[in-house]
Amino acid sequence: MRKPLVIFGAGQIAELAWFYFSHDSAYQPVAFTVDRAYIENATLCGLPVIAFEELASAYAPGEVDVFVALSYAKVNALRASKVKAVRDAGYRCASYVSSRATVFPGFAAGENCFILEDNTIQPFTQIGDNVTLWSGNHIGHHSTIEDNCFISSHVVISGGVRIGANTFIGVNSTIRDHVTIGPRCVIGAGSLLTSDAAPDGVYSAVATERSRVPSSRLRNI
Repeated sequence: MRKPLVIFGAGQIAELAWFYFSHDSAYQPVAFTVDRAYIENATLCGLPVIAFEELASAYAPGEVDVFVALSYAKVNALRASKVKAVRDAGYRCASYVSSRATVFPGFAAGENCFILEDNTIQPFTQIGDNVTLWSGNHIGHHSTIEDNCFISSHVVISGGVRIGANTFIGVNSTIRDHVTIGPRCVIGAGSLLTSDAAPDGVYSAVATERSRVPSSRLRNI
């Protein structure tokens, strides 16, 4: 029997969480919840949206698990604060690990993790609580991803890397082996880090510029 699940959130990530948990997990979503002030519609994906302040009246702790489906806003601090609120209310946070992710014996994600398809997580990797791994990443052996991180798509984290808590890593970034990224760093899309990063660092790659020659004047393409 599938365990009932309440999803915290009412945006696109919450909709995605509903889809993944519904089609590829041992959970059955039964409702969404958000803070009362943020309720805009009574239903989402055919399920009721319940004020978080009233959740215990509808589903007591122990009857359901909760998944907090929020983004990396405020360098993941908002999602982390809602995970804490859910735990303080007595609920256990569920995790999702795609059946299409590559993991090995001994792997165990923390609570409230969201690990999507085509992630390759090599042996001896440790992933903390409230970590999002969007699709298509490589997480190298003996690496550690601390709590409350958000890793976008097609990121390469080489072996022996440590990613500090609350860090955001943008798409197509590469972290060299044995590098330590301090807490609360923001690594922009397409970045290459070959040495340690101090806490609260912001790193961004140079964006591609438009050529002064228009496409109509190109001789070969």
